[in-house]
Amino acid sequence: MRILLILAAALGLAWAQGTLNLYTWTDYIDPSIVRDFEKETGLKVRITYYESNEEMQAKLQAGGVSQFDLVVPSDFIVPVLIKLNLLQPLDKSKLPNLKNLDPKFTNPPYDPGNRYTAGYLWGTVGLMYRTDVFQTPPASWSVLFDPRAQKGAFTFMDSPREMLGIGLRYLGFSVNSTDPAQVKKVIDAMLTAKRSRNFKGFQGGVSATKLLLANQAVAVVVYNQDALRVAEGNPRYGFTIPKEGSTLFIDSMAIPARAPNPEAAHRFINFILDARIGARLAEYQQSATPNAAAKKLLKPALLKNPAIWPSETQMRVLEFILDQGRNNRILDEAWTQVKSR
Repeated sequence: MRILLILAAALGLAWAQGTLNLYTWTDYIDPSIVRDFEKETGLKVRITYYESNEEMQAKLQAGGVSQFDLVVPSDFIVPVLIKLNLLQPLDKSKLPNLKNLDPKFTNPPYDPGNRYTAGYLWGTVGLMYRTDVFQTPPASWSVLFDPRAQKGAFTFMDSPREMLGIGLRYLGFSVNSTDPAQVKKVIDAMLTAKRSRNFKGFQGGVSATKLLLANQAVAVVVYNQDALRVAEGNPRYGFTIPKEGSTLFIDSMAIPARAPNPEAAHRFINFILDARIGARLAEYQQSATPNAAAKKLLKPALLKNPAIWPSETQMRVLEFILDQGRNNRILDEAWTQVKSR
């Protein structure tokens, strides 16, 4: 019996060593990149998907920290994952392609010195809309929050910090405000929008775009990547950042603290950071890349797309979401009120 157990353990270890368990956002990687990685390394990639940072965090805390080899968290959730001991430091000796990152992304405030993370893609959150309903891009978030400005069915993003941040910007506040009076105004504004017959619920980026394409909504809050990839070349749909502003995000690659195959995770991170692979990833996702070497290889049309690379004017009203430490509970409680009432 003991021999059988030893053999089973050995077989399990061998299986784990030949597999990379990737936990990432829905439709967030070109399948051909995965196939090329498998061909080059001999490793098998198993992918599990999530649609919010909070979902990913909950899964890691529920045992996923020892089930997945690689996750792709957004900037603001990284300090939380580190504090909860859910991530392990990167072994940079195994990541020679880290040199390809733009210097702006090599010492991010959420992870000084890239101790735990390496940049994947970056982008914005905005409004995807039907051009047959909006002849010109919606200028204000009022098309969601003000019943008088609504032109049909709409959805909110099912992600606390992004959606609360948009509400705060609409009201003229910072996306990172935890001032109780300002947060109360956001709660009231979102509840007013929820009471509208046009409100069609909280949706992840992929599910929201599907509602729009099925003519079940006229405007949805999504990541620019989802909007651009789904509606590429289709004049019936547009994407815009309303004048009040919105949130910026950087998604990064990180290794869970008890990953079964950290060696495979490092190989995958280094593979993605290759200039050619990084360019393919950005073009597939219709996304901005933190990889300076990859950016040099991008097609001119992508580099000139304002929905991917915000203008200087837009950058002035875009903010990164920051971890608020103990004050996170203020925003958590606000989100609970918005969702439950």
